[in-house]
Amino acid sequence: MSEAPKKSKISASRRLALKTKLLKMAAVMLEKEKEEKKLEKEASLKERVPPLQLSGLSIQDLQALCKELHHKIDVVDEERYDIDSKVVKNNKEIENLSLKIIELKGKMKRPALKRVKISADAMLGALLGAKVKESVDFKANLKTVKKEEEKKEEVTDWRKNVEAMSGMEGRKKLFNAGQ
Repeated sequence: MSEAPKKSKISASRRLALKTKLLKMAAVMLEKEKEEKKLEKEASLKERVPPLQLSGLSIQDLQALCKELHHKIDVVDEERYDIDSKVVKNNKEIENLSLKIIELKGKMKRPALKRVKISADAMLGALLGAKVKESVDFKANLKTVKKEEEKKEEVTDWRKNVEAMSGMEGRKKLFNAGQ
């Protein structure tokens, strides 16, 4: 049984009206955000760069002020250039690493591993290369272990040995002697 598509509880005209209201609100919020950023930028500039007072300065003082401002601009420009070059370098490195990752993901397919029977000599040859020419007998270096024979105890009736096993024989005799 196939389900019929669910009908929307909101009519198309109502949905359109809500979308337009949302878009208008988003536009208003975007404008407010731009204005706030602009005010914030102006406040930070006023804080960092005090306004220039040029009235009453001689030509020599104005020239000295211009030289000082040019020097400050050069220092800031050098810092901006250094930071920009670091950002470009880091972006290139990130791009190269992401390309390597994509390459490795595409190439690397793990093969199904198969059990391989190999002798100890062949394994040593593979691990150590051509250094080992003579075969090594691993079994020769093993210790020999002798199995001890199990001692079989004779099974007897336990009731016969109760007095002997109890360790009370001496006391029992004393008790019986007293009577």
